[in-house]
Amino acid sequence: MSIRSAGETKRVRLSPEERRLQLITLGAEMLAERSLEDISVDDIAKQAGISRGLLFHYFASKQEFHEAIARHVSAEFFAAVTPNRELSLFDMLRDSIERFVDYATEHSASYRSVLRGPASVAPDLANYVNETRAAIADLIVGELPLPPEDPDLARLTLAIRGWIAFVEETILTWMNEKPITREQLVDLLVESLPALALSPALVAALQG
Repeated sequence: MSIRSAGETKRVRLSPEERRLQLITLGAEMLAERSLEDISVDDIAKQAGISRGLLFHYFASKQEFHEAIARHVSAEFFAAVTPNRELSLFDMLRDSIERFVDYATEHSASYRSVLRGPASVAPDLANYVNETRAAIADLIVGELPLPPEDPDLARLTLAIRGWIAFVEETILTWMNEKPITREQLVDLLVESLPALALSPALVAALQG
């Protein structure tokens, strides 16, 4: 009977789906210390206790692996800010913004990497970020008491997309400098939406 050495790690057998998620999660965690493009396939394989060749059994290429990480981060972010529809529209917006700020703060490295790092200028990877922005805008527009044929809907949707970019950049700057408190930041981001959108319908909806 052999005795396992102190430094030896028992290899856990995972299903293909569990192994793929493990590899993606390890990659997302690595964003805390390096950019997406600098995530090493060899390092990930070593952490997972598998060979480099086995990693490419789950991902056809390094680029596909990086895309999977970007999708994972975007999905996590979207889940973090999905509104609670049991709240009023104003409270729903504030609650989502608070979770937006908290998510960005807790995942600051990956947040910066996806918005400002190499991933932000790589077309395939940037698409996932843009899809998340569009989905958030659709969520907000979907809560407004406006019929689909309203002539102001296109302008309002565009304004909300612009507001999302403002929120992202403002949070990035705030995390670097912390010139105001978290509560003041949340107030600024919430109040800026109706101010930027210039929509009486949105203002009325947020006032309840």
